[in-house]
Amino acid sequence: MMLLEHDAKVLLQEAGVPVPRGQLVDLCNGTSDIALRPPLMVKAQVPVGGRGKAGGIIREETVDDLRRTLTRVAATKIKGHRVSECRLEEIVDGSEFYVSFSLDPMAGLVDIILSARGGVDVESAARESGVLRESAEFDIAATVNAARRLAAGMPHFAREAIADASERLARVFFALEATLIEINPLFVQRNGDWVAGDAKLVVDENAFFRQPRLARLIMDRKKAYPEASTKILEGFDFVVLDRDGDIGLVTTGAGLSMQLIDELTAHGHRPYNFCDIRTGQLRGSPDRLITALRWVSQGPSVRAVLFNFFAGVTDLGELARLLVDALGAVPELRASIIVRLIGNGYDEAISVLQATNPPLRVETDLEAAVAAVAEATSEGMT
Repeated sequence: MMLLEHDAKVLLQEAGVPVPRGQLVDLCNGTSDIALRPPLMVKAQVPVGGRGKAGGIIREETVDDLRRTLTRVAATKIKGHRVSECRLEEIVDGSEFYVSFSLDPMAGLVDIILSARGGVDVESAARESGVLRESAEFDIAATVNAARRLAAGMPHFAREAIADASERLARVFFALEATLIEINPLFVQRNGDWVAGDAKLVVDENAFFRQPRLARLIMDRKKAYPEASTKILEGFDFVVLDRDGDIGLVTTGAGLSMQLIDELTAHGHRPYNFCDIRTGQLRGSPDRLITALRWVSQGPSVRAVLFNFFAGVTDLGELARLLVDALGAVPELRASIIVRLIGNGYDEAISVLQATNPPLRVETDLEAAVAAVAEATSEGMT
């Protein structure tokens, strides 16, 4: 998951990376608590790149202009994301450079990129003048050494600054188990000082149990990271994809769930959510199913719910009983129910699900289940 720039800079600063002094402003609570004075950069906090070209990064020189800009930004969307927070930041300058570390999961390597030009046009600049790039073994010492070798190819006045920045960023990359750190631009002054002007930090949600600082940040900022905080609290993934979607999903396995979403979308359907609950998490209690169903029931247009359970060692008979209990505990869910089952204990599960009143529709074939969902949404069955 990609952290918002403000949170990325908080973490980087804690790790000894120089960043401009800044303040986070909640646009929903007004702008009366601004502590910094213009001139300032106003930076919309949305989890996407290209904010500058989209009008999400603005320089303001006066207090009145600053307040007008914050009011305007609060009413905008950037690449589909409504802006609810802005980072106000003191202005820094210097020569602009680009530094990034990213994980290549297929090769098990760290890709390092340095460029003597940064800023909003770094991609086109890279095509024109080239960049310095090297892949290092997934080892902190090897990565630091590779980054320092690349820094030797930077302009003379900036070599030591880039080398220092690269080493510090490489250590943060490993310490946070990040998959990407990108600083663009990295400002280098003539006296050798450097500052991370912008920061993109992507971290692995599956590593949160080893990263208490990251987990604490996410929980402190639940409003900004609803899906990630949900995973920490509930132990499974649930992401709203389309608030007007008409098909709710309660599924096991991230890959199977994404395949199912692709299948539905390809047939012109609108899935409401992504869901990945491991079958082992469903044993002994219907609580997780109840939680997922309550979230699905919040979809105003949901007319059908597809359960897709692929069980290995999990007993589908037990799972079916828990599903029936969960459905009974969520009467506010008024939608057609289709269950696709494959795995251990299938016959017992069929008996349990067909004993309900009315019997639940069960399929083993994915295409048949998708067709049943399409039928349910088109007919408005309940």
